[in-house]
Amino acid sequence: MIREWLAEYNPQTGEERFAALREIMQEIVLAGLARTDFFEQAAFYGGTSLRIFYGLDRYSEDLDFSLLAPNPAFSLEPYFGSIITEFAATGMTVNIREKEKARASTIESAFLKSETIWKELILEGMVEQAGALSNRTVKIKIEVDRVPPLGFQTEEKLLLRPFSFYVKCFSLPDLFAGKMHALLYRKWKSRVKGRDWYDLEWYVKKGVSLNLNHFLLRAQDTGDWPEDGISPEQVKELLITKIETVSFDRVKEDVVRFIKDDRVLSIWGPSYFTDLIGKLKFQTSK
Repeated sequence: MIREWLAEYNPQTGEERFAALREIMQEIVLAGLARTDFFEQAAFYGGTSLRIFYGLDRYSEDLDFSLLAPNPAFSLEPYFGSIITEFAATGMTVNIREKEKARASTIESAFLKSETIWKELILEGMVEQAGALSNRTVKIKIEVDRVPPLGFQTEEKLLLRPFSFYVKCFSLPDLFAGKMHALLYRKWKSRVKGRDWYDLEWYVKKGVSLNLNHFLLRAQDTGDWPEDGISPEQVKELLITKIETVSFDRVKEDVVRFIKDDRVLSIWGPSYFTDLIGKLKFQTSK
């Protein structure tokens, strides 16, 4: 089964094969969660959601979820069994390693709030089953925001593998708002996430409007914007300032392993992204 799914990706390199396998694993996790009440309580967002359900043409690593209403006591543990069982049905063995961070103190968790929990899914001993080219361990971080900023809308999106099921996802304008908040306010001092810039370009090219209200709630939630309101012009100014401080050589270095054709990055630079910002669209009310 896994071999057939991998063949659909037609990977040309070991790195592409590894990325395809990780995406298949992500979909199996979603299937395991869909067999439970998880999506009655939470919605899928972030780069992997954009990749699987909205056609983003780059690979993504983690599975990010937001509760639909704050619940500091929420735990992922009741869902472990369903996830493990779903992998077992495909002949794959996994274990889930629990990691909880009390505060944003390291690079890996620098953007996480204290109310955010995350677990790491580890896939081991599956080289033979999947026909993989190496014995690299596949790891997927599963993250849930238990006390999220609200003001977002969701929609049901259909996935056909490993069976037909629906996943509750953030709408595109809200995904865009979350991505721009991440791009502007990640607390990493020395690490650049070029995938944020790749996604910004994708949203602008697709003509997606950014939900300004949800962006504001996220920025207020992290303490990065203390004012009661924010205008499209202010968001653009924040982005222009960010462009002036970023090394686009490092931006390209980060994103290149997630895409198939790095020639699309040749135009990247301050002038290009400044022009892109001028084409941003905003959703100012629901």
